[in-house]
Amino acid sequence: MGEEFYAIIKLVSGEEIMSLVMAEEDEEDDVLLVLQNPVIMHMHMHNHGHYIKVKPWMDLTDEDFFIIKLDKIITMTETKDKKLIDVYNNYITDMNESNTNDTIHIHKTSGKIKPNSNMGYLSSVENARKNLEELFKFKPNKES
Repeated sequence: MGEEFYAIIKLVSGEEIMSLVMAEEDEEDDVLLVLQNPVIMHMHMHNHGHYIKVKPWMDLTDEDFFIIKLDKIITMTETKDKKLIDVYNNYITDMNESNTNDTIHIHKTSGKIKPNSNMGYLSSVENARKNLEELFKFKPNKES
């Protein structure tokens, strides 16, 4: 069993992923990479600066570990970039907390958080308007 390290991997499919990686050997002495929580990261430029968008490598699974053979990899580099590793670890922590605590739901592909009552979300604007109009018996007229 090898040592764990953070790596950026370019696959033959063209995908670039970041993951916590460990090298293993199988029965035929072939090297396999075990990826823990692989993600896709994209750098986006904005007029207010730049930001990194992070999403899971595979959207439709709850698995954390994946095995890849070396013939599926074009290149791989270890990263020691503290900021990049912090972004990765914060994302993984947030995802793990959202899976164990049903109060926060993060949409996997867009990264948007669905608001709930713990965050102060009570209702939609339309529902709130209807409830207030009913509460005060508001009758719309031509001026409103």
